[in-house]
Amino acid sequence: MDGTRGVAIRLERVGKTYADGTIAVQDLDLAVEPGELVALVGPSGCGKSTTLRMVNRLIEPTTGRIFLGDKDITQTDPVKARRDMGYVIQQVGLFPHQTVRRNTATVPRLLGWDKARTASRVDEMLLLVGLDPDTYGDRYPHELSGGQRQRVGVARALAADPPVLLMDEPFGAVDPIARDRLQAQFRDIQAELDKTVLFVTHDIDEAVRLADRIAVFSVGGRLEQFADPATVLGAPANEFVADFVGADRGLRRLAVTPIEPTDLEHPPTVRPDQPLAEARAAIEHAPEPYAVVVDAAGRLRGWVGLRETTGSGTVGDRLRRFDETADVGDTLRRALAEIVQHDAGWLPVVDGERYLGVLTPTSVHAALRRTVPQRYGATEGAGAH
Repeated sequence: MDGTRGVAIRLERVGKTYADGTIAVQDLDLAVEPGELVALVGPSGCGKSTTLRMVNRLIEPTTGRIFLGDKDITQTDPVKARRDMGYVIQQVGLFPHQTVRRNTATVPRLLGWDKARTASRVDEMLLLVGLDPDTYGDRYPHELSGGQRQRVGVARALAADPPVLLMDEPFGAVDPIARDRLQAQFRDIQAELDKTVLFVTHDIDEAVRLADRIAVFSVGGRLEQFADPATVLGAPANEFVADFVGADRGLRRLAVTPIEPTDLEHPPTVRPDQPLAEARAAIEHAPEPYAVVVDAAGRLRGWVGLRETTGSGTVGDRLRRFDETADVGDTLRRALAEIVQHDAGWLPVVDGERYLGVLTPTSVHAALRRTVPQRYGATEGAGAH
């Protein structure tokens, strides 16, 4: 899908102090790359939503400058600045007496788009978020589920093709099943559209699942760490970040750590045309009582255990198919889930049809250990305080 790609967002020593002396954000330096999805996380009152609203000029910063691309938007008209930004909030904010089509068309109408262009764009955006315009276009918000209303909110924010998308707890008000679907769908949409996204959430699991990088804030708008999810979970910058992401951050790291060839173990391999006696000899000298069956081209065909290698015949006569495999690059979380679900001690990993090795609970643990360079301090950057 063609469209406007994301632009960089840069905050330079941005601060917000209210009239009563309350500091919401202080000296915030943050640089977001074009097309990047950055999640802002932290406890209540840490300034993450205030930061988003300053970018959108709903709140004026006390100090500092904010750039979209090379434009300092603190020096431009707020209404004009917002035309380059889509905004999605938890409460959605759909107009109750307007249809889905009319709601989605809000910004294009304000920008003076003609009816044909607006109608085409509305249909395109509704299809993008998984809502058939012929089915849902003429419905009203009260006729939709919470998840469907949230999808309309995303469609509306994207309708005028802004380079930047600001999202404040967008999926927080929907049920967990719908939330999982919305998260997965939004990540697919972002991969296709390549917008620059600032995403506020209180849920570290949501941030880990969606973000390219995570900015962890403490109270007073202090940026404690700004790094990719694996680094935030595996090498928190300090005790505050470690406490915030939780003692179970090792489990969360499963979701962001990919399977790499170096993580794999290599049991004996045999070919389907080999005699059972040869397979038995190979297995008897192996740590575990099985061998993986691959053909001459290295393609995975199944496995054979020690008990199946008695008697005469070939491996192909006795081999067993796998219930499941994993692809190199899949997450450790997905692989471990398959191992547990099938009550297996190992899971074969492939690259296309080519067999690479097997993953075991022991190798999953070793893979997690390689992502932890040290307890604290191995960070991409903790920001300016």
